[in-house]
Amino acid sequence: MKKRFIILIDFSEYSRNLIKYACDWSKQVNAELLLVHQSIVLAPALTDNESRQQIAIHTNEEALQKLRVLAKELIPPTIQVSFNVSENNLQLTQSKLLEEHYDNLIFAGIKGTGLLKKLFLGSVALQVIDNTKNCIVAMPKEIETFSHEKIYVAVTEKHPLNVLELNKFLNFIDNKTTTITFFYLAKPNEKTKGIEKHLKELKEMFSDRYNTSFSIYEGNNPFSDIKKVINNREEEMLIVQKGSRLLTDQLFRRFLINELVFEGQTPLIVLP
Repeated sequence: MKKRFIILIDFSEYSRNLIKYACDWSKQVNAELLLVHQSIVLAPALTDNESRQQIAIHTNEEALQKLRVLAKELIPPTIQVSFNVSENNLQLTQSKLLEEHYDNLIFAGIKGTGLLKKLFLGSVALQVIDNTKNCIVAMPKEIETFSHEKIYVAVTEKHPLNVLELNKFLNFIDNKTTTITFFYLAKPNEKTKGIEKHLKELKEMFSDRYNTSFSIYEGNNPFSDIKKVINNREEEMLIVQKGSRLLTDQLFRRFLINELVFEGQTPLIVLP
């Protein structure tokens, strides 16, 4: 099945590096690029349907032209690229696209300002993660070059790792120089015998294709321990399971998003 990167573009400062990163990655796995934009149609409240439709058509045409300019500037002609511009709800557009016969990755930029940056991925990225049954690549704005030497996979007990989706994602990753570490963040005095067994099983499951290891970060401050390991910028990726406490618990989310993703500039992969 063909590989395709669906890149969500809003023409913000994040968009250029998002395209550059996906483009760089696509060269290694021969993936097509699809630039997707949801137009915001601004029309007076009493505008009739026909006039509103004309405004929507004009707005979409302008956005499509901007996408084409970006693509021409940033994407080499050897890479196949297409466009999807519509005023329709982004979730509806994504659902239809995911029904097409491709192996897809969805790319979204991570945003935040002030205190919100410490707590949230940004409204669009969160909506995509919450409502999409597909692997999401959430990117901080500074990275533009793809690298994957070290991959860290967060494992939890309440939300078991979706091994099928992890395998799908790893089909986009060259295994020649890649190390995968499965890890667990333990609470103080937590019994970890069961999760240690599970981590070992995961390590063995992927050891035929990758250099694999596992770690348990425990004690009064597992955050400081893990930050010593995951903080090498674009050389790393962090994979988390949708629904795990790493994304739903505010303390963990604040740590992961702010300390690792924003400060460490670590691409965040969210499995469905």
